Amino acid sequence: MSRDATDDDDEETAPHRAASLFGHAEAEAMLLAAYRSAKPPHAFLLMGPKGIGKATLAYRMARYVLAHPDADTSEVKATKSLAVDPVHPAARRMAAKAHPGLLVIERTPNEKGVMRQQIAVDDVRRTVTFFGNTSGEGGWRIAVVDAVDELNRFGANALLKVLEEPPERSLLLLVSHSPARVLPTLRSRCCVVNMRPLAQADVAAALAAAVGRRADDPDIHAAAAAGDGSVSRALEFLDEDMLALRRHALSELDRLPTIDANALHELGEALAGTDARPLGAFLDTVNAWMSRRLDRGADDLSRLAQLAGAWQRINQAARDALEYNLERKPLVFSIFGMLAEVTRR
Repeated sequence: MSRDATDDDDEETAPHRAASLFGHAEAEAMLLAAYRSAKPPHAFLLMGPKGIGKATLAYRMARYVLAHPDADTSEVKATKSLAVDPVHPAARRMAAKAHPGLLVIERTPNEKGVMRQQIAVDDVRRTVTFFGNTSGEGGWRIAVVDAVDELNRFGANALLKVLEEPPERSLLLLVSHSPARVLPTLRSRCCVVNMRPLAQADVAAALAAAVGRRADDPDIHAAAAAGDGSVSRALEFLDEDMLALRRHALSELDRLPTIDANALHELGEALAGTDARPLGAFLDTVNAWMSRRLDRGADDLSRLAQLAGAWQRINQAARDALEYNLERKPLVFSIFGMLAEVTRR
């Protein structure tokens, strides 16, 4: 088992260690029922905004199956959730990233130690060997792909080969933050689990658990409100500077299609420097704003297409800025220029 080097392995709330899941009882019940069925799906695609708990649910499902490899038992039939006691051997092995029945596919650092912008094709090809090997304890082999949005065409095709001919007692759990970027051929071979942003109370509860504070703490409440249903985004906004940055960005987004050049200069200055957190908070705010616009315009296919195109261009520009350490101010003007064009039509 491997994990993304960007994760903090000391965090007990990291997806592969998290003992609790907040706000997704329906999705959890769906996965549990599927596992109990006579012929469970071999692949699930967990779709929804970033930071709402999709990876946590994927690992929760993997942990449960590895801990209960036989679904046709009274214990499995009696359980009401996918929770596994943290002291269970399967849970402990997963927390230590040492379970032989689990393979994790995600972005990794390149030879210079810089995080790749896409999942390496060679890492995806490991699934062929992994699923081709003799099954381990309990007979299950499980792969978590976090996230399929970060596969290039070659990686997606390599994964597709496994999805087309899955071996017995195999399970693939695919995480997606951007449904539009998932190839139809991949989607059609998975059981799709749509997960919506968390309610503010659930964000507050998850946030409080993550940082060891009370859910009614004013700072927790403010960050949860700013998180727009995402725990990872809310964590960023526990920082007062990040919260101020979000308010500034929202103020300018709400002006669109009108653009205040002076305000954008100030916003660009706030993103300057080597710290990637301000840019991440800014992009999360922009993406959440676009997501709300997409929800409101669900019946306008032309507007949806325009927003989806802008979404892709904006996030590609942001990835380039991060990868090549580009100036932030031109990026801010470019993003607002694209959004002004879309909202003006």
